[in-house]
Amino acid sequence: MASMSRTLVIGATGNIGRQVVLHLAANDQPVRALTRRPDEVCMLPQVEMVQGDLTSPESLDGCLDGIDAVFLVWTAPFAAFGPALDRIAKRVRRIVFLSAPLKTPHPFFQQPNPSRTQTEQIERMIETSGLDWTFLRPGMLASNSKFWWGRQICVGEVVRWPYLSVPTAPIDERDIAAVAARVLFDDGHAGAEYVLTGPQSLSQFEQISTIGRVIGRALSIQEIPPDEAQCELSATMPAFVVKMLLDAWSAAAGLPAFVTSTVAEITGTPARTFLDWATDHAADFRPRPSASTTSS
Repeated sequence: MASMSRTLVIGATGNIGRQVVLHLAANDQPVRALTRRPDEVCMLPQVEMVQGDLTSPESLDGCLDGIDAVFLVWTAPFAAFGPALDRIAKRVRRIVFLSAPLKTPHPFFQQPNPSRTQTEQIERMIETSGLDWTFLRPGMLASNSKFWWGRQICVGEVVRWPYLSVPTAPIDERDIAAVAARVLFDDGHAGAEYVLTGPQSLSQFEQISTIGRVIGRALSIQEIPPDEAQCELSATMPAFVVKMLLDAWSAAAGLPAFVTSTVAEITGTPARTFLDWATDHAADFRPRPSASTTSS
């Protein structure tokens, strides 16, 4: 990437936003990271940290000075989006929005939920903002594995999970960042909507087994019924998210995962496999040393 446009990353401390910041910085692209508390965030020295609050649109003005493009991950209340977008549209020419595969013709991605409705509204507002826009639509994130199975694997040999035979195509967050960097600076992406997936259709059983192989452990993977999963997962996830996931896995049963080659087409580099991701994140699935062990 030869361009030297300056990007503001909104959502810079999240799982994907942070990877976008790191990818841009590693490629010597000027990048500014928005956060409400910059003193509490550790970033590379070449990353400019700025303080702003999406619920206070006037705080965005200074953050947007000299900015050419915005990478947006929206996590604030929906009511704040319109005023924030107005500020962005007055100062920036290009926006890349991290969305979801809302239009993908696969039952896994077609389950109704409140988040889907809000995202559709956000997209419509961006489309009429006058900005050059691009929507990135990642499918299942490989990093979900840490939140779904990490604790079970760290504390024992048994992983209990529903719909083990249902496949997805997990994508590495670094590949999403690589695509984002390209569309932020390369021309020809205005009005594009890119569905991003990993390169393989893998059942959830295969994904858990891959993690076990990487960390050198023989995991006992046990199928649990949806009603039991509803109770167990609701302890760590909002109820609407649990329902959406269970409905999606049920609808996708017996079908291969939806797989695209978009990462390779845009970046020129094949998307990382789930094995690649698991290998690089093996430490997240190994038991943590106890306090007594670390202090001795």
